[in-house]
Amino acid sequence: MWSRVLLHNEQFLRFVAVLCCVLCFCTQRTYAVKNASATFSISFNGIDLFNIPAFGRSLFGVTESPNDVNLSPSFSYEISSAEPDPNIMEDARLKTPKLIKKYGYPVEVHHVVTDDGYILELHRIVREGATPVLLTHGLLDSSATWVMMGPNKGLAYMLYDSNYDVWMTNVRGNSYSRNHTKYSTDHAKFWDFSFHEMGKYDLPASIDHILRTTDFERIHYIGHSQGTTIFWVMCSERPEYSEKILLMQGLAPVAFVKHSKSPVVNFLAFFQEPLSLLLRLIGAHEFLPSNDFLTMFSQIICDDDTITKEICSNVIFLITGFDKEQMNETMLPVILGHAPAGAATKQMQHFGQLKRENYFRQYDYGWIRNYWRYDSITPPDYKLMNVRNKVALHYSENDWLAPPEDVDHLSRLLPNLVGKFLVDYPAFNHLDFVWGIDARELLFNRIVQLMRRVEEEIL
Repeated sequence: MWSRVLLHNEQFLRFVAVLCCVLCFCTQRTYAVKNASATFSISFNGIDLFNIPAFGRSLFGVTESPNDVNLSPSFSYEISSAEPDPNIMEDARLKTPKLIKKYGYPVEVHHVVTDDGYILELHRIVREGATPVLLTHGLLDSSATWVMMGPNKGLAYMLYDSNYDVWMTNVRGNSYSRNHTKYSTDHAKFWDFSFHEMGKYDLPASIDHILRTTDFERIHYIGHSQGTTIFWVMCSERPEYSEKILLMQGLAPVAFVKHSKSPVVNFLAFFQEPLSLLLRLIGAHEFLPSNDFLTMFSQIICDDDTITKEICSNVIFLITGFDKEQMNETMLPVILGHAPAGAATKQMQHFGQLKRENYFRQYDYGWIRNYWRYDSITPPDYKLMNVRNKVALHYSENDWLAPPEDVDHLSRLLPNLVGKFLVDYPAFNHLDFVWGIDARELLFNRIVQLMRRVEEEIL
């Protein structure tokens, strides 16, 4: 092991040095002292991440100058002795099936074994005899994303109320799908996957199970973010599954990420090689695992009665794009009770490769291993021409992870695109597609309308 460390120490040290510079840059100060209720800001590339109230005087003794004045409104806070809403705190702790049951909807839990041995947990809001619709969550997320906002806001509830049989996946490695017929999560082999295996194995197994259970021949499919990525992979590698889909609707669809403005994606791309080496050396195979301590910590930090709630919401915006109006900050403890739900580090690296290389292709193992696996020194591109089913794409202008330029690139390569729909709200961001306060009016109603339209065309 030490020989490997010494062999690569120059690259490793370069990574550590650059990482330190990045962290210093990220915390570059742009402070402004205005009055007794002054604020200071932490900025990244000229973007204020969050404003923190100064207590009495500047924490860093910075004096005011005309160029320092920040004209953006600061937030006000009030220390409250009120207890957190017990309903919200309960929703933060409940698993998806119990959350659905709590609000009076019929729920079932199903388990599916993939061809490569992963045991997946599917959640179903049961409407026997109705057309099935499969919802697939995004990166670091779970089935909870479709229901955590409650019956009036969650897409899964709306689809059930619109007379659909609702199924929700949990891809390998997240908090509901952490079992394997051979390996435990302590084995490195368990985490040897990216989104490629989710598309090749997880989705086909889930779709086959739904069709067998419901006795339908085709289903609707709705994916968010990575939930769209793995659909493209499935159709590319197993094109016969395209015939089992009535309509695929992609929310914030991801394939190409050349124009992504998310600092997280850019970091993964810039440090892809040294980061890969570091993770292998320290044996870090799981990215942002979900555990009770982190859940409790995030709920305390993001509670509605704490001044740190502002920081919490703005960290989320840093990853996905800024949209204060559509973020229900009262629900932050619920969101962070269910997310992040965990992922493989290889999965994160694969997204970094897409950004760095500007292709939508399989995992890059390096030219020697690529030649052994793919019979080519470069990974093969995914075949988007194999996505033969009807596809509708929903996107927004303020999405840092799926910007309009990249969605447009994707749309030109899909052979059966029925429409590309821009959300009529300029600030709508990546997570507003599932958690936005007005997502029902801005997006969900159109989703159901498109489903109805496709069904009418078939009849």
